[in-house]
Amino acid sequence: MTAAKVSKPKASLPSARPPYLGFGLGLRPQHYTDIIEGSPDVDWFEVISENYMVPGGQPLRMLDKIRARYPIVMHGVSLSIASTAPFNAQYLSDLKALAERIEPRFVSDHLCWTGVHGVNLHDLLPIPYTREALDHVVARIDHVQEYLQRPIAIENVSTYIQFAHSEMPEWEFISELTRRTGCWLVFDVNNGFVSAFNHGWDAQAFIEGIPADRVVQFHLAGHEHNMSHIIDTHDALVPDEVWDLYRAAVERFGPVSTIIERDDDIPPLADLVAELATARSIAEDMLPELRKRRAS
Repeated sequence: MTAAKVSKPKASLPSARPPYLGFGLGLRPQHYTDIIEGSPDVDWFEVISENYMVPGGQPLRMLDKIRARYPIVMHGVSLSIASTAPFNAQYLSDLKALAERIEPRFVSDHLCWTGVHGVNLHDLLPIPYTREALDHVVARIDHVQEYLQRPIAIENVSTYIQFAHSEMPEWEFISELTRRTGCWLVFDVNNGFVSAFNHGWDAQAFIEGIPADRVVQFHLAGHEHNMSHIIDTHDALVPDEVWDLYRAAVERFGPVSTIIERDDDIPPLADLVAELATARSIAEDMLPELRKRRAS
């Protein structure tokens, strides 16, 4: 990898921490009608950015109706922040236009690469945790933040291999990344659990290793446990082990906006709302001020 030129975060970018939003869900088309016609006990929704980066159509019309009632966060899967390929200018333009249109509370994507040489592999691919890679990703985050004129949030991904030439653990890489760019962090609790199991390290070390003041969102999801390894599938209930890690994350990071993601085998909205109530109950038991805030 050839490191891109490192630039310093621009002082003109907003620096205020995104607001605490409560407990939300990933917005899926299967639930549009139930959301618009009902009042589900959901505080906010996260949209997959690429699904709405179009000039018009039914998805945007539905989103406009939903965002009139609920806060929205944009979450991308194709920014490819760690790729060595130049950024797709049209992608960045469309991303910025969507953010200006729907005014999300923040914009996020993943610490990974998704393609090269003009080919999108539609997967969140791992990177080596080296100083060279760190310089490269820092420069690319700086570029995106300057272009969008806002800080972005970066999420840890599930990984299945490790690079022999990595020079630091993932949490150290992420900590330095946010220190140098001013970006925020999305801590995907399920991804942290999956990677820890697959590589034989302690997920608690991840929680203790990243800066508490930069984490602005938790993701919760299910996975496929194959005994020797775990595959991140986002197609099942949040398992007990992930709930346990969520408790540790709440203890370490305090009140953080939380969602449940479901990307396949999507159940009725009521089932996801019921599962979300478990996250709310855990957080409110550990942080009684959240219950008081909701009651006020």
